[in-house]
Amino acid sequence: MKQPSSTHLLLIPSYNPGPKVYATVVAARQHWNPVWVIVDGSTDGTAIGLQELARRDGGLRILILSHNRGKGEAIRYGLEQAQGQGYTHVLTMDSDGQHPAGEVPAFMQASANNPDAMILGVPVFDASAPALRVKGRKISNWWANLETLGGGIGDSLFGFRVYPLAPLQRLMHKQRWMRRFDFDPEAAVRMSWMGIRIINLPAPVRYFETSDGGISHFHYLRDNILLTWMHTRLFFGFIIRLPILLARRIQHQR
Repeated sequence: MKQPSSTHLLLIPSYNPGPKVYATVVAARQHWNPVWVIVDGSTDGTAIGLQELARRDGGLRILILSHNRGKGEAIRYGLEQAQGQGYTHVLTMDSDGQHPAGEVPAFMQASANNPDAMILGVPVFDASAPALRVKGRKISNWWANLETLGGGIGDSLFGFRVYPLAPLQRLMHKQRWMRRFDFDPEAAVRMSWMGIRIINLPAPVRYFETSDGGISHFHYLRDNILLTWMHTRLFFGFIIRLPILLARRIQHQR
């Protein structure tokens, strides 16, 4: 059994993921200790199954929210609990099996070697990836790099990444956004504004068909409207911060 880390925690927000979540959590535990799952008001019965897994595994903890609050809010709750137990970094990972559990040790090691940085996963797609999703994310990536003055965000939407906990916690206490699907891109942009260094690492991603247990809560209209509103407010935030970002860029080039 892998010895538990006292600094780096693997955090999995989960909302009605279906049975895929069990294989996801088991794979995560094979590669890291400890693993926490935040059950975000799931109504599909997986909370009970996850609690049963945790009863047999001391490295797994299940935190249950009474109702669905959104991905970002579930992560924020997990951050509060993690900070209270002394963790300094969290790796976020989706519960639907798309993210590569086998890459967890490499991402955690990169974070341990660069504790001031956030380690962003850059998805390597295979044939299972929907073309519309692959092409659509390029728009968000373009905006994210504009809003950070070419800050080097390899992928704004991929939620497989390691954050320094303290600055992310401060950020989420300061403003009311980043509570739902907008969490991943907005966290990357705003932490870049804070001066948090970015390290991009490739990571394979797999999309599952419904027949293979794949469940997606992405709604093209609703979530693209959310992303559009997010990038609108981030763009105006970028304009306000532009002198600071330019000064930082000049300083780094010296």
